[in-house]
Amino acid sequence: MHFENARQYPSGRSPVFARNIVTTSHPLATQAGLAMLKIGGNAVDAALAAAIALPVVEPTGNGLGSDAFAIIWDGKELHGLNASGRSPAAWTSKRFAGLASMPQRGWESVTVPGAVSAWRDLSAKFGRLPFEKLFEPAIDYARHGHHVAPIIAEQWRRGGELLKDKPGFAEAFLPGGRAPKAGELFRSPAMAKSLELIARTKGAAFYRGELAQSIAAFAAAHGAALTLDDLAAHKNEWCGTIKKTFGNTSLCEIPPNGQGIAALMALGIVQETDIARHDPDSADAIHIQIEAMKLAFMDIHAFVADGMSANEVTESHLLNQDYLASRAALIDKQKAKEFATGAPTAGGTVCLAAADADGMMVSYIQSNYSGFGSGVVVPDTGISLQNRGFGFTLEEGHPNQVAPRKRPFHTIIPGFVMQDDEPLMAFGLMGGPMQAQGHLQMMLRTQLWKQDPQSASDAPRWRVLKGLDVALEDTTSKEVVHELERRGHQVSVESPDASFGFGGAQIIHRIEGGYVAGSDHRKDGCAGGY
Repeated sequence: MHFENARQYPSGRSPVFARNIVTTSHPLATQAGLAMLKIGGNAVDAALAAAIALPVVEPTGNGLGSDAFAIIWDGKELHGLNASGRSPAAWTSKRFAGLASMPQRGWESVTVPGAVSAWRDLSAKFGRLPFEKLFEPAIDYARHGHHVAPIIAEQWRRGGELLKDKPGFAEAFLPGGRAPKAGELFRSPAMAKSLELIARTKGAAFYRGELAQSIAAFAAAHGAALTLDDLAAHKNEWCGTIKKTFGNTSLCEIPPNGQGIAALMALGIVQETDIARHDPDSADAIHIQIEAMKLAFMDIHAFVADGMSANEVTESHLLNQDYLASRAALIDKQKAKEFATGAPTAGGTVCLAAADADGMMVSYIQSNYSGFGSGVVVPDTGISLQNRGFGFTLEEGHPNQVAPRKRPFHTIIPGFVMQDDEPLMAFGLMGGPMQAQGHLQMMLRTQLWKQDPQSASDAPRWRVLKGLDVALEDTTSKEVVHELERRGHQVSVESPDASFGFGGAQIIHRIEGGYVAGSDHRKDGCAGGY
């Protein structure tokens, strides 16, 4: 495939070309993945070794208590895995009566973690190497230490200031009473021990054994709802994918309870416009994408939840192209608008990708949600627990209303692109509500405007905030900023270093005889291959 517009953005990074390739948000995780490939492992083994290492080297975005999702091309067909956990059985709406919203931190934001079960199930179904082998790099980094990367160090500092008083947090992540600085060595013997238990028991220790008992006992000591029964009841779902066609390609996403459907809806809306006529960095192209994303977000926040097939509004309603065309007709090309919800029935995260010479490709993502997540860390385990419960709503009758043993609305989504029934691109873009917006931007930049993965990642990003409020990266031209303001967008210009709100992309694109990868300069990571 021929890429255009190479090296036009100032990151200083070149795309990486190889027959076997891994790209992650931390160099040590990338090396962990490559190490598995070099000893005969496949792309799933590589992805898992990287994923297992990331809670150690990048605890600011994920942990042993994360959730996870994956899309895998196994050489013959595409598979989707939903490894997000459900709420505790005691989480009735009455438990949260009197609150304006779900708690964002602490025990009352913790749902059952799914990442460990993702490692187990993906390895069992697709892996070549012994499960225990995948843990060796992570255990080494945890026991003997790793030097903290610069961007992670700043995120760690901010997280430490916010969460230092949460149960178990300071003991695990603030050695000497502070966050480690860039270049300082950080060790976690407790995490090393937990990883060994998970490896040896193929995850059983986490859901039914020693680690599960530690989690449940710590919850009980703080009056939390999570129990041993909640952990033991956890099951993943091989959920397949949903897709939206764009030219001769298809963007594939995990179905709800995730927000991937928003990227598909926005892509379907964009198809009904003249976006192909415009330069990728023009005000016209950005305006169309922003308006399409706003339309998609209005609908997913009203309708998307766990078990959508049982709701009045289903995935097929939201992805119906006639409906999306009717939404596209609402866009005024010269004026920013606030949109209402449609009527479709009337018509802190890490991501990575891996690919091998045999054609297997993996898009994988795992997350604590808000940085370190709930801030709760189980003593003597290094297990930081996610805060996915914050994804529920307390609105009575809403499809996403909190309820027992229910999965909350999820922001983390792996992405995958197919072309003529063949795999083309495995990618992700971490960053909460930025993820669906980033999927749209990466899809258009690589498939419409033919940018290579590194250039697509390096390009200035935008993100919809609320109403007419939009954030633009400070590398966006002043002329574009002024033109978007003239059209009525309420623009804030932000440095990615200051906000971390524009996410981080990891992209692998298939080319003849191999792959080309890009790794986001907004993160500490890299792509590597051979």
